[in-house]
Amino acid sequence: MSDYENFIVNIKRKTGIDLSKYKEAQMKRRLTSLYEKKGCHSFKDFFDLINKDANLLNEFLDRMTINVSEFYRNAKRWDVLEKKIFPRLLTENKKLNIWSAACSTGEEPYTTAMVLSNYVPLSQISITATDLDESAIQKAKRGVYAERSLAEVPAREKQKFFTNQGAFYKVNEEIKRTVTFKKQDLLADRFASNMDLIICRNVMIYFTEEAKDLLYKKFSAALKKDGVLFVGSTEQIFNPSGYGFEAEDTFFYRKIK
Repeated sequence: MSDYENFIVNIKRKTGIDLSKYKEAQMKRRLTSLYEKKGCHSFKDFFDLINKDANLLNEFLDRMTINVSEFYRNAKRWDVLEKKIFPRLLTENKKLNIWSAACSTGEEPYTTAMVLSNYVPLSQISITATDLDESAIQKAKRGVYAERSLAEVPAREKQKFFTNQGAFYKVNEEIKRTVTFKKQDLLADRFASNMDLIICRNVMIYFTEEAKDLLYKKFSAALKKDGVLFVGSTEQIFNPSGYGFEAEDTFFYRKIK
């Protein structure tokens, strides 16, 4: 067994996370740069260090889960959600079950609440947001972001939903109350069901084809009929019918059976 394969086995035993489901070349490159920075010469050395140092374990998880996000990322897609997807979903259900999967540091679920608030009072919005990385979840709960994270936020929303704190902006409490954050491993954990909208963007690109296939099946099973899966701008599903989907718009997939 290779040094990296042994590392995969040990990490799964320690954390329950299965690195074999992630694209190997990308993951090895990302982790090698981290372990070299820590003075290690092999994945075995790196695991031995992780085993002794809880802070390093958290740093490893941060590096593995790629917490890159921003509000209204790919703004045109959020326009489609607001003007096309939400109006249809709301004709069928007055209260929507929404899940932001792999939510990173919270920009995506908070953006979802801001967009939905054009139709539904914030007091009636409830969004579940999950991520594997506990430190990302803690940052999401704090709701404080550098100004660059707000580059795509329309001026009206920026004024309405954020409080300026010098170089940072804080999400207002009425928005924060719409989102419940939880830790979740998409590959290993069971999904909730009866969802109207699942948002999972800019994450699938890191998984193997086998892992993607598993996740699309799990997402489909978690959605109601006519529910929607919203994916990232590099994550088009090329055989949506194989998962019971049809394309409703670019990067939006409607469950049809």
